[in-house]
Amino acid sequence: MSIFGQGIYFGLLLAILVGPLLVALVQASLEQGTKAGFIVGFGIWVSDFSYIVLVYFGIRYVNQLINWPGFELTLGLIGGLVLLGAGISTLLTPPPRLDDPNPAANEKKGNLTLWSKGFFINTINPFTVFFWVSVMTGVVLKNEYDHHQSFLFFAGLFGTVVFTDCLKILLAKVIRHRLTARHLWWIRRIAGLALIVFAIALVIRVIF
Repeated sequence: MSIFGQGIYFGLLLAILVGPLLVALVQASLEQGTKAGFIVGFGIWVSDFSYIVLVYFGIRYVNQLINWPGFELTLGLIGGLVLLGAGISTLLTPPPRLDDPNPAANEKKGNLTLWSKGFFINTINPFTVFFWVSVMTGVVLKNEYDHHQSFLFFAGLFGTVVFTDCLKILLAKVIRHRLTARHLWWIRRIAGLALIVFAIALVIRVIF
């Protein structure tokens, strides 16, 4: 398998996982349309790209940080609180109206909220940290890739993540045309409960 193909393989592994990121991405796409889904996705991609740069140029410091005994517990508790807050907010906030006469109102504020949701849910997820550190140490450093080979590997991985996220968003676009107001109500309830379940599971995992 080529180095670029190896990156695609790891990207596909990451893409098929079901977690809070998938919930946030699909929920935004179904409720507010394709643009909202891409804004959430862009927040996720900026976070992932930042992790790639961080682990590539500062793997020694990152390793020292994750080897700190309280790292996983601290990050897990913070991540759990963020997911819990996002889940409760999702449950308490009514879904957008399909017949909104002025959908552009407060769009700038809404876009920032969507981007922040994708960015912070991905950033404070302990799995994200350990995934990027693992591929850096277990693949790039282990195989002694040079700068060009590392670029090919991460390009394949990151490109696959972006591509598959775009497919999820576009699939949600097809489904959205069949939704009613009641469907959106149920989607918001399910998304909120899913985020709360992920939060509780994350806290239990890091504690026990």
